[in-house]
Amino acid sequence: MSFLCLFLGDITQKGYEKKRAKLLAPYVPQTQGVDPALQKESRPQMPVPSAAPASASSSSSSSSKFHRARSGGARDERYRSDIHTEAVQAALAKHKEQKMALPMPTKRRSTFVQSPADACTPPDTSSASEDEGSLRRQAALSAALHQSLQNAESWINRSVQGSSTSSSASSTLSHGEGKGTSGSLADVFANTRIESFSVPPDVTATTSTPSARPAAIDLPPSGIVKGMHKGSNRSSLMDTADGVPVSSRVSTKIQQLLNTLKRPKRPPLKEFFVDDFEEIVEGNIPQPDPNQPKPEGRQMTPVKGEPLGVVCNWPPALEAALQRWGTTQAKCPCLTALDVTGKPVYTLTYGKLWSRSLKLAYTLLNKLGTKNEPVLKPGDRVALVYPNNDPVMFMVAFYGCLLAEVIPVPIEVPLTRKDAGGQQIGFLLGSCGIALALTTEVCLKGLPKTQNGEIVQFKGWPRLKWVVTDSKYLSKSPKDWQPNISAAGTEPAYIEYKTSKEGSVMGVTVSRVAMLAHCQALSQACNYSEGETIVNVLDFKKDAGLWHGILTNVMNKLHTISVPYSVMKTCPLSWVQRVHAHKAKVALVKCRDLHWAMMAHRDQRDVSLSSLRMLIVTDGANPWSVSSCDAFLSLFQSHGLKPEAICPCATSPEAMTVAIRRPGVPGAPLPGRAILSMNGLSFGVIRVNTEDKNSALTVQDVGHVMPGGMMCIVKPDGPPQLCKTDEIGEICVSSRAGGMMYYGLAGVTKNTFEVIPVNSSGSPVGEVPFVRSGLLGFVGPGSLVFVVGKMDGLLTVSGRRHNADDIVATGLAVESIKTVYRGRIAVFSVSVFYDERIVVVAEQRPDASEEDSFQWMSRVLQVQPDCLHCVGPASVMVGNLVAGKRIAQASGRDLGQIEDNDMVKKHQFLTEMLQWRAQTTPDHPLFLLLNAKGTIVCTATCLQLHKKAERIASVLCDKGHLNAGDNVVLLYPPGIELITAFYGCLYSGCVPVTVRPPHAQSLVATLPTVRMIVEVSKAACILTTQTLMRLLKSREAAGAVDVKTWPTIIDTDDLPRKRLAQIYKPPTPEMLAYLDFSVSTTGMLTGVKMSHAAVSGLCRAIKLQCELYSSRQIAICLDPYCGLGFVLWCLCSVYSGHQSILIPPMELESNLFVWLSTVSQYKIRDTFCSYSVMEMCTKGLGNQVEMLKARGINLSCVRTCVVVAEERPRVALTQSFSKLFKDIGLSSRAVSTTFGSRVNVAICLQGTSGPDPTTVYVDLKSLRHDRVRLVERGAPQSLLLSESGKILPGVKVVIVNPETKGPLGDSHLGEIWVNSPHTASGYYTIYDNETLQADHFNTRLSFGDAAQTLWARTGYLGFVRRTELTAASGERHDALYVVGALDETLELRGLRYHPIDIETSVSRTHRSIAECAVFTWTNLLVVVVELCGCEQEALDLVPLVTNVVLEEHYLIVGVVVVVDPGVIPINSRGEKQRMHLRDSFLADQLDPIYVAYNM
Repeated sequence: MSFLCLFLGDITQKGYEKKRAKLLAPYVPQTQGVDPALQKESRPQMPVPSAAPASASSSSSSSSKFHRARSGGARDERYRSDIHTEAVQAALAKHKEQKMALPMPTKRRSTFVQSPADACTPPDTSSASEDEGSLRRQAALSAALHQSLQNAESWINRSVQGSSTSSSASSTLSHGEGKGTSGSLADVFANTRIESFSVPPDVTATTSTPSARPAAIDLPPSGIVKGMHKGSNRSSLMDTADGVPVSSRVSTKIQQLLNTLKRPKRPPLKEFFVDDFEEIVEGNIPQPDPNQPKPEGRQMTPVKGEPLGVVCNWPPALEAALQRWGTTQAKCPCLTALDVTGKPVYTLTYGKLWSRSLKLAYTLLNKLGTKNEPVLKPGDRVALVYPNNDPVMFMVAFYGCLLAEVIPVPIEVPLTRKDAGGQQIGFLLGSCGIALALTTEVCLKGLPKTQNGEIVQFKGWPRLKWVVTDSKYLSKSPKDWQPNISAAGTEPAYIEYKTSKEGSVMGVTVSRVAMLAHCQALSQACNYSEGETIVNVLDFKKDAGLWHGILTNVMNKLHTISVPYSVMKTCPLSWVQRVHAHKAKVALVKCRDLHWAMMAHRDQRDVSLSSLRMLIVTDGANPWSVSSCDAFLSLFQSHGLKPEAICPCATSPEAMTVAIRRPGVPGAPLPGRAILSMNGLSFGVIRVNTEDKNSALTVQDVGHVMPGGMMCIVKPDGPPQLCKTDEIGEICVSSRAGGMMYYGLAGVTKNTFEVIPVNSSGSPVGEVPFVRSGLLGFVGPGSLVFVVGKMDGLLTVSGRRHNADDIVATGLAVESIKTVYRGRIAVFSVSVFYDERIVVVAEQRPDASEEDSFQWMSRVLQVQPDCLHCVGPASVMVGNLVAGKRIAQASGRDLGQIEDNDMVKKHQFLTEMLQWRAQTTPDHPLFLLLNAKGTIVCTATCLQLHKKAERIASVLCDKGHLNAGDNVVLLYPPGIELITAFYGCLYSGCVPVTVRPPHAQSLVATLPTVRMIVEVSKAACILTTQTLMRLLKSREAAGAVDVKTWPTIIDTDDLPRKRLAQIYKPPTPEMLAYLDFSVSTTGMLTGVKMSHAAVSGLCRAIKLQCELYSSRQIAICLDPYCGLGFVLWCLCSVYSGHQSILIPPMELESNLFVWLSTVSQYKIRDTFCSYSVMEMCTKGLGNQVEMLKARGINLSCVRTCVVVAEERPRVALTQSFSKLFKDIGLSSRAVSTTFGSRVNVAICLQGTSGPDPTTVYVDLKSLRHDRVRLVERGAPQSLLLSESGKILPGVKVVIVNPETKGPLGDSHLGEIWVNSPHTASGYYTIYDNETLQADHFNTRLSFGDAAQTLWARTGYLGFVRRTELTAASGERHDALYVVGALDETLELRGLRYHPIDIETSVSRTHRSIAECAVFTWTNLLVVVVELCGCEQEALDLVPLVTNVVLEEHYLIVGVVVVVDPGVIPINSRGEKQRMHLRDSFLADQLDPIYVAYNM
C-alpha cells in the first residue's frame, strides 16, 4: 500500500515532489537493461512541439513548467528533483481523493506568465528606478551577478542537466554510475547549440508587482541559450534506485529543518513568558516636576493670637472648678442625656457630678486592693470603656480619675474579639501599661463572654481587670477624706487616642496645665458665660466633644445637652429640636449633622434657631464644609439662624483647637472665601483659580489663632522650614494649650511636639517649640487661617499632592445624592509601580442603577483624572492611571518676534515675499541645480523666478482657462522647473499638487499612482515638460491607464513672454496653498491640505530653528515631492532668502561623490538628505575615505547634517556615517534627524542652536508593555534610541493614550499629538470623512490641563524625557523620542511589537541577509528576508531566523520567506512599505526562493 504525506516545514514545490518521489520509488516498475543515464523524462528541446526529436514521440507529453534561470551562485544539489512521469501519474491516480492538510507551498512562477497587474494598495511611484531606495540595492545585485559570471561552466552544466533526458527510463543514478554523467553531457552537447558560455539573461525585475525594481544593470544579450527551455526539472544526482539518499548531508539538513519547524528548540516557556514587572517599572520612581508652579512670596513670620485674658475667678485647676460648682451650685444642671427617641432621660447636676466623682476616686484608690498593695496609685493609667449613648457615666468616671490623680484613657467599646480596630487599641493599652478598665454594668453585660461567663481576651489587648462604676458599686468616701487638688502642673491629666493613616493608634498625652489653658482659651474665644446651654452632637470621649462638652463645660458651669449618634440615626433633626427646646446658645456639630438636618427638615418646620450665637462646625477645615454651611444657612435662615453664628474651627489631637472663628457682630460683613486652583494646590502653591469650577477648590476660613497661641506654617517634608506666604504647609502651633507627647513613643514625640522652625538657610527661628498639628493650610489676609487638608489624607501621585478630603468633596459635589448612599465615600491610596494610585470607594444607593454609578464615576474622573474609582455593590472599576515623573509633554521655543517682523506683517504670503525679493534683491541667486558631475546646470535668481512664475500663471489663465482654487498637478523631475511651476500656480490662484513623474522603464508600476493622485485631487490641469507629456500620451502609457481621460496637459518648456495682468492674492491666510500627497508606509495614499498661514508658519519656524538668512547656503539632496523635502526644496529659500544648492538624489547613481564633494566645495554648513542617500554613501564610499581625501573633500565645515524622515531614527546608520567620514572632518555632533508626519510635516528639526541630540537605552520588555524604562548601555534586551531633533518653535507635543485619549506620564509609551501653527488643515479626499478629519486634526484630550487645546494625531508612538541639558530658553531640555508608527505595530501575545526591532534581530543573524521585513498574516508572524548570497544558503536561514526571533522577542515565526534582493518595496524616503509586501505575499507575487511554514 502506498501513501502520500506532507511534513510540516517541507514547503516548496520541489521539496514536496522530491519527497513524494522517494516514497513512491519502491512501488514503481523499472525498465531493465536501459542505461540509467537515459532513464530521465524526455523534455522537448524547442518551444514548438513540432521541433521535438522523433525519439521522443513515444514519450509522455507532460508539459514543462518554465522557470527562469537565476542570477545567484551555483544551485545546491538539494534543490534538484527527478520525478518519473509514470510514477507520478500512477500515484496521483491512486490517491486523487487525498487532500493536502496544509496550504500548498509557494513556488516560483514562470517568467512567461504575467502576474495580475492590480494590487491591493496603490503602488508608490517612488519605487521606480529614480527611487532612492533602489539605489542602495545595486551593490548587492552587482555582487550576485559578478559571482555568477565567474563560473559560466557550472551554469552550463546545470542548464544542460535539466534540459534533455530520456523518458523511457524509470530509475535514478546509483553510486557507481557517476561516470555516466560525462557521457550524457556529450550526448546533449551533440544535439544542442550553445553560442556563448555567458550568464543567462536576468529577468528578476520583470514583474508587475508594486514592489518591482526595474533592473538598472542590463545584461549582455549573448547570454541567451538557444535550443532548450529553462526547465524546472533537472537531473538528480541524489537518489539511488531504492530511494535511499546518496548524500546524507542533504537529507540530514532537511530533517533538521523539519524538526526545527515542528518543535523549535527553546528553553522552558517560563523563561520567555514571565514578565518582570519589577524590571519594567524600575527607574520610574516619581520625581518632582521642574515645571511645577513655585512659591513666589516672602518667608512667613509666625502669627500670634490675642493674649489669654487674666480672669480673677478662673480656678487654678479644672478639678477646683468642679469642686467649686459642686459645692456652691449643686442644683445647676451639668449634663443631660437623651434616650433613643431623642427625649431627655436624665440630667446630671454639678452636685451629683461632684459627689459621684468623689466616690469613684476614693474607690479607685482605696477599695480595689489592700491598703499595702493598692491596685491603683496616682499616675497610673486607666481605660474608660463607655458607650456613646451614656455620657453621664463617662463624665463621672473621667472626673473621678482626675480627682484620684490617675490618668484616664477613653477608648471605644470593643465589639468582637477579632475587631481590627480593637487590635490597635490593644497596642495602645499595652504601651500605656493599662491593667484596669472602667465601664458600666450594662456595657459589661454586653461585652462578648466565654462559655464560663468571663469576658473574652480581646486580640492584642493586655489582660484587664474590669471595674463597674455604677453608683451602687461605689463606696462612699469618709468625711475626712479629700482629694488632692493642687495647682495645674505639667503632670499628665488624660490620654486621648489618635488613629494614624496606617491604622496604628497612638495616645496623645495632655497635661493638667494644658487642659486648663485649653479650657481658658476656648472660654475666651467662644465667649462662654456661666449657665449657658450647649448642644453637643459629637463624640464626648475625644476631640471637640470632650473639650467643649466635658471640660470647658465644667470650667464655665455650662449645661450640655448630649445628642448621641444613635439618636441621630433615628431622628436626624433631634439636635435642632434640642436647640429649639432649650434655647441653646451654642451647638457643636459636624457637616454630616448639617446635611442630615436639611434632609429631615420637612418633618418639622416650627423649630427656631434664633437663640444660637455660635454654631461650631468642628470639621470646618474639610473642603465640603463650605457647601454644607451655605446650604444649611440658606434653609434655616428663615428659622432664625444668624449668618454670623456659623463658626468653623480646626482641631487636631496634638495641637487641640488650632483656630476657631469668633462669633460675629450682627450685620458685619462675613469673611471672604478662598477660591484656589487645584492644580496649584497639587504642587503645594496657593494660586487663585482662573479655570472652570471643576478645577477650583473653595475653602472657608477657620477663624484666627487661639488666644495665647502662636502659629507658623512649615514645609510638610524634610526639616521644619518656614513656608512662603503663598505656599501650603503644615500648621504648627505653640501654646500652653496643646498636647504634651505620644505616650511611650519618645522618638515620634520629638518630631511632632518639639519642633523648632528654621528659615531658608536652616537657622532656627527662635527657641519656642511648636507642635505639628497634622493639618495642611496657610495664613491668609487678616491673619485668617485656612485649612486645605490633613497630612494623614495626603496622597502623592506622580510627584503631585492630592488630599483625600478634596477628592471626597469632589465626589460629593458631582450629583452624588442620586448615586452615593448617605454620602459615604472613602479615599485611600495603593502602591502601583513605585508610585501611589488613588482609590475612591463609594457606597451605591440601593435604588441606584449601575448606569447611574458609571455616569457619576465618569464625571468624577473628569475632575480627578488620577483616580481609580470603585463604586459599591456594582464593583465597577474605571479610570486612567497616569504614572511617571511628570505628564509627558514638551514644546519648542515661542515664535516671538523675529528681526524682519515688519516684513512678516506686510508679506503674509509666499507670493508677496517672492515679489518683494524680486524688487529688493533681483539678482540674488536663490537656487542652484547641480548634475552628477557637480556642475551647475540651472540657476534661479529672485527676479528670474518671479518672471517665469508670471509666465506660467499667464499660460494657466489663457491656455488652461483655470479659475482661482482649481487644482493643478505638477509633474516634473527634481529641479528648478518644479519650483517655478509651483509659484506660477500661486500667482494664478491655483492650488499646486506636486507628483513624482512616472518612470519610462516601468510605466505599469509607476503610472497608476500618478493617475490616482490626478483623480483624487480632481486636478483640472497637468503642468509638465514636453518629454513627460509625450510619455503620458504614449502607447506604453495606454497599456497602464486610460490616456484619453487625462485632464488638460500643458508643457512649460516654451513659454510665451506674456506678462500676467494681476497676481492673485488670497483673501485670507487660511485659504488653501497646496496639496501634499504621499503614500504612507502602510500603503495608504493620503493628501493633506496646507494653508497659506501654515506655510508661512512652517517656513518661519524652520528659519528660526536653522538660523537661515540671505547670506547662508544649504545643500539639499532630497526628493522634492512631499513632506519636509518639498518644503526645503521649494519654499524655504523664498521665505528666508538663503541660497539652496539642489542635488537630485538620482544623480548619485552616476556619481556617489557628488553630494559630499558639493558640501566640501561650497563649504556648506547645513545640509539635508534622506536615509537612502546616507546609506548609499555609507556603503559605496565607506572604503574609499582615502580617495575622498585625495580629492580634497573636507567636511569640517558642516555644522548640521540633517536626515529628513518620518520614522524612528536609524541610530546605527547615522553613527556609521559619522564614524566613516570623521577622517575627512565630519563632526560626530553634526548628524541629526527630523520628525514629521502626515498631519504635520515638520515637528522636530535639530537646528543650529540648543543641545546636541541625546540618546537613551530603553528596555525592550517594558516597551512591549507600552512603558519606558531606561537602562544602561549593554544591558540585556536594551534598545538604543536617539532623539528626533529639537521641537520646532511654536510646536507643542503631548504623549497620549491612543485608546482613552488621556495624557500619559513620561514613563509611558503613547501616541504623539501635536499642536502648532503649521499643522495641516485636514485630509483632501474625494469623499470628506468629517469624523476622521475631526479625530486626526481637531481632537481633544479626554482630561487634563490641556483638554481645551485642539491637537492633531501623528499616528506615531513615542515618549518624552526630561534631560539634564539646558535648552535655549534656559530651562531643562525635553527630548522627544519616536519609537514607530502606530499602524505598523504588531499586536502579538497581548503585547505591542515594533517591526523594526524584529527586523534588526533577523538582519544580524547572517551576512547574506541584505534586507528584512516582517508583518502579520492572520495570527502568524511572517518574516521576509532578501538573500544576497548563494541560493544554497536559503535553507540555512530558516532555523537562524526562527531561533533569533524566539530567543530575543519570545515569538514563534509562522512563515519564513526567502526572496531575491530588491523584492522588499522601499519608498522615496527609504522606508519599507510592509503593507505592499504583505499584499504581494497574499497575492502570491513575491516569487520566493524558499518558503517555510511553521503552522
